[in-house]
Amino acid sequence: MKNYSIVRVGNEYVVRAGEASILRVASRRQAARLVTAAELLNAQIRLPPEDAPSIAVDAGITDAPAIPDPGTADLRVLADPSEVS
Repeated sequence: MKNYSIVRVGNEYVVRAGEASILRVASRRQAARLVTAAELLNAQIRLPPEDAPSIAVDAGITDAPAIPDPGTADLRVLADPSEVS
């Protein structure tokens, strides 16, 4: 979790995350709301654990069929010859 702070610089308030200045606002109240919102959003983010498996290709698949690009594929529907009179 980041350490947020609000610092007054002249007539403005600077919202800081750690040592980095990330936002300037005119009102201390607005800065406090933004810090609260950022902390709530960070609390909702769930990072995967370090030992979680990553998505990998199955070693048993040697030659997967290619998926045609929908932009170049012929999308016309052809009638079944047995149904055409």
